[in-house]
Amino acid sequence: MQWSDEGIVLSVRPHGETAAVVELWTRSHGRHLGLVHGGRSRRLRPLLQTGNHVDATWKARLSDQLGHVSLELRHAYAAEAMDEASTLAALATLATLTRLLPERDPHPNLYEITLFVLGFLNDPTVWPALLVRWELALLEELGFGLDLTQCAATGSNDQLIYVSPRTGRAVSASAGEPYRDRLLPLPAFLTGRRGAAVTRRDIEDGFQLTGHFLTTRVLQPRGEAMPESRSRVLITLKE
Repeated sequence: MQWSDEGIVLSVRPHGETAAVVELWTRSHGRHLGLVHGGRSRRLRPLLQTGNHVDATWKARLSDQLGHVSLELRHAYAAEAMDEASTLAALATLATLTRLLPERDPHPNLYEITLFVLGFLNDPTVWPALLVRWELALLEELGFGLDLTQCAATGSNDQLIYVSPRTGRAVSASAGEPYRDRLLPLPAFLTGRRGAAVTRRDIEDGFQLTGHFLTTRVLQPRGEAMPESRSRVLITLKE
């Protein structure tokens, strides 16, 4: 068995004295493990960093084996994130939450979105909103997509400013007013409306929204908690 693909490094752990087991998220083969000979060497350590974009060739005698993988660097996103605590936390959050996807199950659309977000991690005015959108896309891929296109009560798409924490559907200002204390805020940048600047409050509301559904629909049923790196993202964005 052999395949070649591009991928993003999600995690690395030592194996024996010199090797490493790398977890990749590949475009066409999903999350995949592989043994890297010499993965702990000075030459390969900079390549085997979380968030790096690589070319991979995987080989094994049988498809269900760990297999061996050789890698070549495409883009060193990890090195670019090292100088900013918020960016490094965002990169770790992307990698950790991606591991919620089933192993060896390709998600090419989300993969493309991920590369797009990685390309803007050097711009702190852009990537927080992109990370919120990425989390919405992850929920969609996991089968828990939100319906933010029209009001759950009236069917209209005007003045959508709330989301039901129970159904994940948008609610308009008028329909939601009596229940506003029980609804989640819906920032304008997630409704398709253009022109308005994305504020810090919008970003906070966006992370509150995605965090609620990631926790209640994905993490808690698995007995897992939100990654600590995501909490660091929220803290650094408030500084």
